[in-house]
Amino acid sequence: MITTNSLIKAYGPKLALDDVSVSVPDGSVYGLVGPNGAGKTTLLGILAGLRRPTSGSVEIGVPRERMAVLPDTPQFEPWLTAREVVDLSRNLSAPEVPPARVEEVLIEAGLEESIDVRVGGFSRGMLQRLGLAATVIGDPQVLLLDEPSAALDPAGRREVLDVVTRLRGRATVMFSSHILSDVQEVCDTVGILRDGHLLFEGPLNDLLVGRAGTIFRIRLREPLDGLVASLQRASWAGSVEQLAPGDLRVTAIDPGQAERSLIRVLADAGAAVISVTPEGADLEDVFLELTS
Repeated sequence: MITTNSLIKAYGPKLALDDVSVSVPDGSVYGLVGPNGAGKTTLLGILAGLRRPTSGSVEIGVPRERMAVLPDTPQFEPWLTAREVVDLSRNLSAPEVPPARVEEVLIEAGLEESIDVRVGGFSRGMLQRLGLAATVIGDPQVLLLDEPSAALDPAGRREVLDVVTRLRGRATVMFSSHILSDVQEVCDTVGILRDGHLLFEGPLNDLLVGRAGTIFRIRLREPLDGLVASLQRASWAGSVEQLAPGDLRVTAIDPGQAERSLIRVLADAGAAVISVTPEGADLEDVFLELTS
């Protein structure tokens, strides 16, 4: 749906983007991550047509009128109500959408109690939710979202992530975020930028492959009565760490065998098990490795 080829954006001697080629699959949720100054906002601005690249090309599989853009700090005329803001967006972008849809998207964005309130008194988080509602009202095929959940409390972030999740398959979403757990939760594709260079692009599972499912967190009631030694003797166990009394982290060199044998080892040792949880791959750890 979105392709860039050898994209370069220079601000004087500084290259904000240096030979960046991205490919965003149709219907995907693409997470764009990177440190401050990595070039994320510059790239989104070029894709939105708000900035011109110094060189390179951009191809987008839909007309510009089928795109929608949410900046990181959306602002609106303070005398308008939330309903009027979204209805204005509907009239400008997709007048064929029924007016009843305005209230629906405001409720989906978590603004059901502020639908007819003037936006001049809205907090930044409320403006962020309002911006998302105004962005999705026209049912765009491509959405570009710049830090859509940065100013939100946990409840607001959850509502935004739920909206983005519902768009998967119906639209192509590309969004930048510093909240890597959000990216890991809702994105199927990820691009990592640093100093204007694209360090990685591809399915999230490809980035995390080889990491997921190799570590188990085990919580037990004391005493452990030799359980640590029993786990250390297991052929599939690489290491056994006792993080705190009754709290173990077991690294498996053979995850499949560990899945088949771990519970048996615990049972044979008479362990009083509270929980056994696989520690999945963490995008934050991979991100830090790539950008450090």
